[in-house]
Amino acid sequence: MKIKELQKYMKSNKIDVAVLLSLHSMSYDSNVYYFTNYEGQGVLIIPKSSRPILMVPEMELERARKVSRIKNVFAFDRKAKMFLHLREILKKRKIKSGAVGIDYSSATVEQYRALRKGLKASKTRDIGNALKCIRGVKTTAEIKILGKGFGIADAIVRSAIRNFRKFKTEEEAANYMKCEAIKRNCGLSFPPIIASGKNASMPHYKPRSVPIQKGFCIIDFGVCYKGYCTDITRMVYVGKPTEKEVGLYNFLLRAQENAIRNVKSGIKGAKLYKNAVKDLRHYAKFFTHGLGHGVGIDIHEFPSLSPKSKDKIEKNMVFTIEPGLYLTGKFGMRIEDTILFNGKKAEILTKVPKRLVVVK
Repeated sequence: MKIKELQKYMKSNKIDVAVLLSLHSMSYDSNVYYFTNYEGQGVLIIPKSSRPILMVPEMELERARKVSRIKNVFAFDRKAKMFLHLREILKKRKIKSGAVGIDYSSATVEQYRALRKGLKASKTRDIGNALKCIRGVKTTAEIKILGKGFGIADAIVRSAIRNFRKFKTEEEAANYMKCEAIKRNCGLSFPPIIASGKNASMPHYKPRSVPIQKGFCIIDFGVCYKGYCTDITRMVYVGKPTEKEVGLYNFLLRAQENAIRNVKSGIKGAKLYKNAVKDLRHYAKFFTHGLGHGVGIDIHEFPSLSPKSKDKIEKNMVFTIEPGLYLTGKFGMRIEDTILFNGKKAEILTKVPKRLVVVK
């Protein structure tokens, strides 16, 4: 997937080979998964002018050959000599390793030193930003997977809202959504957020075994479907809202919908953020995070819609628009859609209605 695009970048930046590491015992590297469809330990080698190679531990060889899109899959002789073995493979295939591309953000200092020593690399270049940009623009296949994932996430959020009055605690509501994801053979993009009453003033609140409080309640949820994350936030109000509370919610909703309308080709993330801040007027001081983030294999990807982001919106990018207001110790609210920019306009992937649902 997009290997030729990375190779083109490598040639123009005089990089002989890219080496992507997935060596953590408890997780896998998103970039390796993106290019291979393989979840596990391993090293992906992408030469600038020839076919890529995937090297994995002996015990993972059969599985890697079965699931990987990469055809050249080999096992390490021994993990301790991994990079020496890699050098031998490159030498046999007459692949230069003078200038090596590495994602600095995913390699430890120890791995970096071992790689340079093992490959005898004269230069290393950080290709992390190039990888982010490549992954930021989604392929037709990725968009199809994301579309199905959002359909599942929407169904669970609708069900949770429909059954909300049955939940006694925040944790009970969160566990319900977890179970619904499992029933649909999905993982979670992140632990569900159910933040009620005063707890909603904390954007990344973790639900607890406490009674659901009256007032605004944030429901932030996402499933992971076929390796791709989804993200949606909707609001319910427990009890009877005042006219002022309904007005404030509708004010935030208008700002959120206007932020979606402002999306256009080439606009910077920082500009979208600043436009949203203007729409929030004097309430902007209660908006304490970025306007949005890319969504894909990772829940936070390129592009960033933060105050200083220089990331530009391009066709087939998928990202969130999620302004919020948080008054410490009082209440909080956030409305979040994930959108696909089709080159002309923003298509909303999250279909759950955004009206404020009142639960008495």
